[in-house]
Amino acid sequence: MYIPKHFAEPNPDVLHELIQRQPLATIITIGAEGINANHIPLYLDPQAGEFGTLYGHVARANRMWQEQHSQQEVLAIFHGTDSYITPSWYASKAQTGKVVPTWNYAVAHAYGPLQVIDDPQWLRQQLERLTNHNEASFEHQWQVADAPHDYTEALLKAIVGIAIPITRLLGKWKVSQNQPQANQQGVIAGLAASSEPSAAAMIELIKQRQSS
Repeated sequence: MYIPKHFAEPNPDVLHELIQRQPLATIITIGAEGINANHIPLYLDPQAGEFGTLYGHVARANRMWQEQHSQQEVLAIFHGTDSYITPSWYASKAQTGKVVPTWNYAVAHAYGPLQVIDDPQWLRQQLERLTNHNEASFEHQWQVADAPHDYTEALLKAIVGIAIPITRLLGKWKVSQNQPQANQQGVIAGLAASSEPSAAAMIELIKQRQSS
C-alpha cells in the first residue's frame, strides 16, 4: 500500500481499534487459481504476539485454508470510515480553481501467515469470542449457547478455524491532512450539511488529525 508520510498511521492501538470496530476483513491469498479474496469477520486478540493475532473461521468447502502454504504471508484488509470529498467544499476553489475531487478514508492492513486450526473445542470458543464481541452493543445479547447444542455441533463440522499472527501492521488515514486549514474547515462544513451516513465519523477523523 502506498502511504505518503502525512497519511501514515503507525500507532498499533489506533489500528487495533479500527479492526475491533470494523471486524469484517478482506483476506487476500494466493491459491491454485492465483490471487483470491475472501470476506471474513475476524476477532482480534491484541495481546497475542507483537502486533496481535486475528482469529476466525471459514467454510470447510472453502479451498482457501487448504491451498495456503503455512509459511506464505496473507493480507487482511480492514476498512474504516470513508467519504467522497467534492472540491466545491474547498475555500481555494473560489481563489484559484485548482482543485479536484478526492476520497477520504481510513484503512488497516494486517499481514501474517495463515494457520489452520481444525479443532471443534477451539472453534466453539472462537465462535463465542467473536459473537460476544459483535453482540456487545445490543441490549439483549445473543449467545452461542442460545442455539440447540446438537445444532451448533453439526455446524461446527462444516467449518475450519484460522489464525493470523500479525507480523506487519500498516495504517493509512487519508483525511484531508494535505489540505490547508481553510479547505479542511470547508470539508467539515460540507460534510456536516450533507446526508452522507459516514459524515459524522469522517468529521471526527479530520478533527483528530487537525489537533494531532
